[in-house]
Amino acid sequence: MPNPDLFLVSGGSGGIGGAVCERLGQRGFTPVVGYCSNRPAAESMAARTGGIALELDLTSKSSIVSVCNNLAARETNLAGLVLAGSPPPTPGPFGRITDEDMMRQWQVNVMGPQLLLAGLVRHCFRKTKSGSVVGVLTRAMGTGIGTAASNIGAYVIAKSGLAGVLSALAADYSWLRVRSVSPGYTETPMLSVFDERFLAVQREREPFQTPDEVAQQIVEAALGT
Repeated sequence: MPNPDLFLVSGGSGGIGGAVCERLGQRGFTPVVGYCSNRPAAESMAARTGGIALELDLTSKSSIVSVCNNLAARETNLAGLVLAGSPPPTPGPFGRITDEDMMRQWQVNVMGPQLLLAGLVRHCFRKTKSGSVVGVLTRAMGTGIGTAASNIGAYVIAKSGLAGVLSALAADYSWLRVRSVSPGYTETPMLSVFDERFLAVQREREPFQTPDEVAQQIVEAALGT
């Protein structure tokens, strides 16, 4: 039987987030396609998946509060959240990370998600003492000090911060299902920030994942399947 419950996806208008919306729609959920600026793409995704497009700018407190209030006012239950939206990395050495790059990565991957999660717990998830949260991290974080990918420092730092947000969330709300996935290189427009010669070398080492392959991992993590 189809499940009409809502499932919010940040960065849901395309890439990995879009593939997640498509898989959630196939599972009978109503995807809430969170978008920052590309409204036409979000509305097209919502129409294709039977979902809803909502502006969600994770750098804006007012946008986050508006989304929380919007979802809280609906009669349909919010089943979960997938944090798939992120600015692309800015390649360059650690010593040349700019304030602008660090702040944008931190806002979208750490500060915004923390505020969004706090609002959704308060206004949505707490009603049923249930919910599922999946954060999209990255294999570039490595497995310990000295193992992270080089030359994308702000991105790696912010994704590590998102891991901390998820850990703290799970510690405080044991009734939430909190998970993460850490994909490697994935065939999305985000790859355009890298030199093609670099990407060619990486593809020789290991095939890149498709957005749908990553989306399958995310949905399985979210639903426990």
